[in-house]
Amino acid sequence: MKYLLLIYGNPASQEAIARARDQVMAEVDTLMKELAATGELVGGQALAGPAESKTVVVRDGVPAVTDGPFLESKEFLAGYLIVECESVERATDIAARWPDARLCAMEVRPIINEVTA
Repeated sequence: MKYLLLIYGNPASQEAIARARDQVMAEVDTLMKELAATGELVGGQALAGPAESKTVVVRDGVPAVTDGPFLESKEFLAGYLIVECESVERATDIAARWPDARLCAMEVRPIINEVTA
């Protein structure tokens, strides 16, 4: 089963990561190498900050584009991983080991349908 691990951040967590960048990146590198070796890593990316995002909504056939995320919130989506593993327990174990889980939050969500081009 594939799982999307959503990495959430907030200004305080991003500052903490910046202060401990070398340690955090070493933890991430170790975990990514492990997941690649076990074949569980499908992919993932860090995302630009919410100030660089756009939200698109269409109402009555008319699109409207606004700056920033859809919801006003202190937390924002900072990145994601896609893993393929045997169980949701394994996926949550991986999420718990990601440094951002200690600083803000990680969400584990099963991927139910895969879109192929």
